[in-house]
Amino acid sequence: MVLTPGPNMLYLVSRSISQGARAGLISLGGVAVGFLAYLTAAACGLAVLFAAVPALYVTVKLAGAAYLAWLAWKALRPGGTSVFAPVELPRDSPRRLFLMGLTTNLLNPKAAILYGSLIPQFLDVRAGHVVLQGFLLGGTQIAVSMSVNTVLVLSAGAIAAFLARRPAWLRAQRWVTGTLLGFIAVRVATERAQPLAT
Repeated sequence: MVLTPGPNMLYLVSRSISQGARAGLISLGGVAVGFLAYLTAAACGLAVLFAAVPALYVTVKLAGAAYLAWLAWKALRPGGTSVFAPVELPRDSPRRLFLMGLTTNLLNPKAAILYGSLIPQFLDVRAGHVVLQGFLLGGTQIAVSMSVNTVLVLSAGAIAAFLARRPAWLRAQRWVTGTLLGFIAVRVATERAQPLAT
């Protein structure tokens, strides 16, 4: 999930390429706070709400699948662009970078689906401490996400330069990414959810 391009990755990579690794890392701090906000909401009852109103869960799941399919189409369509294609962006202050990272993540359907519908499926009510389990699973996801995105931020410029000199690699990266996103979209849309026990 972390390696599939979404709004967070697009924002972090584009910001790192245009303004440098420091700007990317500040933006990543905002993304991390957004993950914590989703994790707290999920642990405090979002999963229970989805269990109580299954139609809401199905709606969020299908919206997420549609969003992933749209990202796949953007990558695969003729004239589509790679996440590593350099884009001119205005320079922003550290405060704005942080807030944009936070906003990008809070408005990210991939994050909402991850915390609202995917992580709750791995909670075991019989084991007790459901809130603690949620924070542990979510904390693990945040640690993985921050690690992967830190590597992307620090290497975005080098990856962009490498791919710019090799158009065939840039096209291959788009096709691999788009195909994977399409596969995940179909999987999310068709997979039966394991409801939370009550």
